[in-house]
Amino acid sequence: MYQYNPFSLEGKVILITGASSGIGRATAIECAKMGASLIITGRDEERLKETFAKLEGFKNKVHMQIVADLSTEDGIKDLVNQIPQINGCVSNAGIVGLTPIQFVTTKKIEEMQQINLMAPVLLIKQILKQKKFQSQASIVFTSSVAGVYRVSMGNAIYSITKCGIDAYMRSSALELATKGIRCNSVNPAMVETRILNRGQLTLEQYEADKLRYPLKRYGKPEEVAWAIIYLLSDASAWVTGISLKLDGGMTLS
Repeated sequence: MYQYNPFSLEGKVILITGASSGIGRATAIECAKMGASLIITGRDEERLKETFAKLEGFKNKVHMQIVADLSTEDGIKDLVNQIPQINGCVSNAGIVGLTPIQFVTTKKIEEMQQINLMAPVLLIKQILKQKKFQSQASIVFTSSVAGVYRVSMGNAIYSITKCGIDAYMRSSALELATKGIRCNSVNPAMVETRILNRGQLTLEQYEADKLRYPLKRYGKPEEVAWAIIYLLSDASAWVTGISLKLDGGMTLS
């Protein structure tokens, strides 16, 4: 029996970068549950295979996995050459790192800018150039509250890249509206992913930090994925150019 669901992704082909773990992996799994056919990418082949294995059995869809290095323009071109036309793109690949401003180096700036800002910009350029977006496509960028809403100690360079991607998203939303393509971003605060294990805080410091949130916890990857699904789906057909804050109320305090 047919059930109406404006959040369904049935019939949509979605490209997700950074799908090897964390928010990217959760987004791939949740999109598959909603009926999408997925193209997932990442640099870590083994972890990408783990994500791909979790997609099997959902809605009997055909999915693709492509190992891709988005840190170079050639790597981006190679990825786009391999994909079919798509209805949605989730630009999720990114890196984090705390660097106090007195220890900032050109190398650290360039590395973070290349992955967090340049790669998404060049990816969208290449998809447009090769005419791989279907009509009424949706682009979602994974940004951060650090870009628009909240800054923290040691996060200056990371915040610059996320602020940049939000500005790019808004400009793209304006330019691509004439093509019927929507552009939005999700801006999560702290999310329970393996990236936290690479941080420079102790477990006790993380537990104390959670108390700053009115909801008294960090987000879960699937909770960010659900917001991304909304922006990919027809439920958000009149939504473009927004930065959707997901922070458990943290920026209220």
